Amino acid sequence: MCGIVGYIGHREAYPIVIKGLQRLEYRGYDSAGVMTYDGTDITVCKTKGKVADLKAKADQGNNAGSIGIGHTRWATHGVPNDVNSHPHVSNSGNLVIIHNGIIENYAPLKEELMKRGYTFQSDTDTEVLVNLIEEIQKNEKIKLGKAVQLALNQVVGAYAIAVFDTKKPDEIVAARLGSPLAIGVGEGEYFIASDASPFIEYTSNAVYLEDGEVAIIKRDKPLKIRKINTDAPVDTYIQELQMNLEQIEKGGYDHFMLKEIYEQPSVIKDTYRGRLNSAQGIIKMSGIEDNLEKFLNANRIIIIACGTSWHAGLVAEYIFEEFARINVEVEYASEFRYRNPIINSNDVVIAISQSGETADTMAAIKLAKEAGAFVFGVCNVVGSSISRESHAGAYTHAGPEIGVASTKAFTTQITVLTMIALRLAKAKGTLSHSDFHRYLLELELIPEKVKEALETNDIAEEIAATFKDVANCLYLGRGYNFPVALEGALKLKEISYIHAEGYPAAEMKHGPIALIDEHMPVIVVAPIQGHYDKIVSNIQEIKSRSGRIIAIVTKGDTEVRKLADYVIEIPETSDALSPLITTIPLQLLSYHIAVLRGCNVDQPRNLAKSVTVE
Repeated sequence: MCGIVGYIGHREAYPIVIKGLQRLEYRGYDSAGVMTYDGTDITVCKTKGKVADLKAKADQGNNAGSIGIGHTRWATHGVPNDVNSHPHVSNSGNLVIIHNGIIENYAPLKEELMKRGYTFQSDTDTEVLVNLIEEIQKNEKIKLGKAVQLALNQVVGAYAIAVFDTKKPDEIVAARLGSPLAIGVGEGEYFIASDASPFIEYTSNAVYLEDGEVAIIKRDKPLKIRKINTDAPVDTYIQELQMNLEQIEKGGYDHFMLKEIYEQPSVIKDTYRGRLNSAQGIIKMSGIEDNLEKFLNANRIIIIACGTSWHAGLVAEYIFEEFARINVEVEYASEFRYRNPIINSNDVVIAISQSGETADTMAAIKLAKEAGAFVFGVCNVVGSSISRESHAGAYTHAGPEIGVASTKAFTTQITVLTMIALRLAKAKGTLSHSDFHRYLLELELIPEKVKEALETNDIAEEIAATFKDVANCLYLGRGYNFPVALEGALKLKEISYIHAEGYPAAEMKHGPIALIDEHMPVIVVAPIQGHYDKIVSNIQEIKSRSGRIIAIVTKGDTEVRKLADYVIEIPETSDALSPLITTIPLQLLSYHIAVLRGCNVDQPRNLAKSVTVE
């Protein structure tokens, strides 16, 4: 949530910052602002609303200058309005700051600053921070970087910040703790952003700040990074970016979400490419091979994640236990970190996150490491916090996911987790050679079967037109497809704002059946593999109560077709791999319902792509 963009160099900063803010809109926000400096004066423009509103307002003023910073804000302290929007300016007018995160002890700091004569225009914690830096700067021997450092040692919370001082016109100071921050490195110029997407067209080189680091960024000078609390210098490690401009454009699709749904055949293939070879009977993942004994000797695997990644973890629980016969527990990261969990040194913790920046998952990782557990990260973003904090891990290779509602993240995470389970099963001998080889062959066929499932788009759109105005939906699945029901319900409520719940089909009689009438659509995931006879019985119970049934069935199904009001057919695959296919029509159905309801599919209200603060 929230987005930071900054530029210092020889180009005009304003168009770079505005375009960068547009690239970060997927993160979720309610207001936006920009500052430019023309060598004499700073110009600050900010507004409640979208980046388009900011641009329309800012275009009317002076935007000249080769230094600029911009921000998209997600309201925490203070309601969304023009005044509370970032950037914030210090009392003297010399310092300007943008900030992602929360300063938890801002109230006592604000009280002390008010005693010293400071006044505040906004309700934000950020305005307190910029004036705290200014107060420290009253000692003229303290430079901007040191003042930022001393101020951050007085605050409690999480942050990614960029600070500019008119008295240091060729410098921006940036720092992070708990919120991501990347610095793009060009020829005599630097870019600052919450992720690399705002500057990918200008440079392919980036430095990712670690927690507790501050960067002194000067035009035409080498980047300097040091630890906030020790002054110790940090070696600058420049990474080559693993994305290109084409990946973050819509490519002719109406929405990023639809583009990303249709990318799934290729990104699933990219995820297993070079790792899986069915002809040779090989699965090889360096993060697993180098730590195979830790997995084989594990007392249990604990999977920690949030949202869609948690649903992928639930699928993995079924797969690990069936294939590798290892005890698995799946935990919400947000609850795990506060529950005083029992963690042992022979536990393996798998942390799943699309962005690799999820705050609760990061905190849970740190808790697990303190207890001596081995942490294996599964994420999509190269160089992200979770990838750096984990002992080992695997990338999903899904490419940038811009739509707030995760789609390709879900299927690529399941692909990675399935490969891990199969590799462990082979090492333990818990799958026969023939079964192991059969699963490898089937996994290689999944991209083509997903492509075939995408051909149900027109049917999903027709069904969406019928159900776009309903108030509630029920999603049912059994076994491997119970988590798919949860994920389908999450997608619908995320982007269409229709209340939806997912349940194991057998649990229907323990409460949800009371909701079923002629107005209640029930989406049932009913592939031929798995507990087919049982779920047919569940469908009959729904039918007898006049429920309106939308069934996801295997191609050629006849029994469910007799009972369901609407049927979407998908290609057959093994029960364990079926979530990779059954989820596709649910994604399409949610997408089309949301579009028909006039919802902002890529930026649903109140949601952010990466939840980087609690």
